[in-house]
Amino acid sequence: MAEIRPQAKQKSGALTKAELDKKEPGLSGTFVSVLILGAFIAISWIGVFVLFIARN
Repeated sequence: MAEIRPQAKQKSGALTKAELDKKEPGLSGTFVSVLILGAFIAISWIGVFVLFIARN
């Protein structure tokens, strides 16, 4: 006897905001970490540049 399986629902390509919130984790912490790292790199470059200018 053949087994009958229910067919999966086919979704359209568009997802609602609620569905996106369930699937995607919050990335605000990552964004803040990248900003802090970028600020550190920029301050380091500025410090090295000022030191280079001061010694010439």
